[in-house]
Amino acid sequence: MPQIPEKIQELTVGQLAARSGAAVSALHFYESKGLISSRRTSGNQRRFSRDALRRVAFVRAAQRVGIPLATIREALAELPEERTPTEEDWARLSRSWRSELDERIKQLNRLRDHLTDCIGCGCLSLETCVLSNPDDAFGERRSGSRLLVERRGPATNGAQPSRADGGGEAPCCDE
Repeated sequence: MPQIPEKIQELTVGQLAARSGAAVSALHFYESKGLISSRRTSGNQRRFSRDALRRVAFVRAAQRVGIPLATIREALAELPEERTPTEEDWARLSRSWRSELDERIKQLNRLRDHLTDCIGCGCLSLETCVLSNPDDAFGERRSGSRLLVERRGPATNGAQPSRADGGGEAPCCDE
């Protein structure tokens, strides 16, 4: 990992990418989402303060455990004066995220346990498909392996409407 001398207080996007392990495109994305910030030089180049390294590490750690970027942004916005998150901040936030993660783990375990019940094609031909049709929500409205798109108008020349023009059959997820 390239070392940046302590006297350098601002990093280019390339230096930040090299030190953080995040791609330059990811850093631009993080900046566009308000997770990190930079200033522009007179030549319109980005310069990040050294504390952006900790913010990027914070974002990437939260992402690894499945925290959505919007939630991460909200957490960072709660910090006074957009300061860099501390170890105490991480401890506090990770406690608050724990119940959300526990619920996701339960959902994933439930999906894993029902995986063999699914025929894998998503056609809903099982009476109740717990993966693509939890609680058989579509079965209450219609039967069959596919849901028909409502016809929007008469077909020309007696031809049947095709998928391209909005007719024909469509899987449930198109509805």
